[in-house]
Amino acid sequence: MQFIDQAEVDVIAGDGGDGIVAFRREKYVPAGGPAGGNGGPGGSIYLRAVTRLQTLLDFRYAHRFKAGNGQRGGPKNMTGAAGDDLHLDVPCGTVVYDATTQELLGDLVTPDQVLLVAQGGKGGLGNRHFLSNRNRAPEHALPGLPGEERRIRLELKLLAEVGIIGLPNAGKSTLIAALSAARPKIADYPFTTLIPNLGVVRRPTGDGTVFADIPGLIEGAHTGLGLGHEFLRHIERTRLLLHVVDATAEDPIENYHIIQQELQAYGHTLAERPQILALNKIDALDSATQADLVAALQAETDTSVHGISAVTGAGLQPMLQHIWDTLDPAII
Repeated sequence: MQFIDQAEVDVIAGDGGDGIVAFRREKYVPAGGPAGGNGGPGGSIYLRAVTRLQTLLDFRYAHRFKAGNGQRGGPKNMTGAAGDDLHLDVPCGTVVYDATTQELLGDLVTPDQVLLVAQGGKGGLGNRHFLSNRNRAPEHALPGLPGEERRIRLELKLLAEVGIIGLPNAGKSTLIAALSAARPKIADYPFTTLIPNLGVVRRPTGDGTVFADIPGLIEGAHTGLGLGHEFLRHIERTRLLLHVVDATAEDPIENYHIIQQELQAYGHTLAERPQILALNKIDALDSATQADLVAALQAETDTSVHGISAVTGAGLQPMLQHIWDTLDPAII
């Protein structure tokens, strides 16, 4: 399945039906009054957040959505039928903007949350509405109003409590595979991960916490280099960042600073988000080198440093306990 996290679509609400001019024609009513019904309202367009979707793929090829028009009024004071509303399902975490004005229209976070994005037009008034003492036989009616039309931009921001960040080949995908049931593609070359991967990690309480493996962070990611600019927004909602550093890299400390600079440059308070630092692949180092590297990295940051191996499982439980304590200090 393709991972599509941005889309622009046109939404066109239904037009209201026209009111009509009609008069009563009854056998024993010699002076029948106006009886033209109102037009029905046009259908509106709503977005609805659902848990079964994880991508905006449904909007990849369909770019125009239109609700039903209201029907014109009828004789005998009959109101026209309303146009059918249109409900479009989107993943939870979808942010909606007006593509023309850039106005934020809504943020669909909770399941079944609904957002009106295009209001249907009102139905026109029939001639019965214009009956008065001065005008006992009005011969005019109003047309229905056009439905709202706009172009909207959809952006998906994944809903995860913990975002796993780091340079390519730091072992993020291997880590999320070790902690959860997620099975991302893993290989020994940069940018194996081209889409965010979600995994649910079981807490000691039995509840699950969603972890997101965020790909594509390289130096200059905040300007659009690599894949970072496309995916940095997926960690905007996270409560905690798990920064994975490759212990076997040429300069792990420099790699740590590269990511920190990217978070700072991107903004959205990401640099101030709580972080836990995981020095991965320690199984490839001897114990003395491990200790020296952890100490050197600890000297560069106020963040706690955990030496781990996503392959062997070394150090994962203490790191997880630190994560639970950070997310919810009440968890024992």
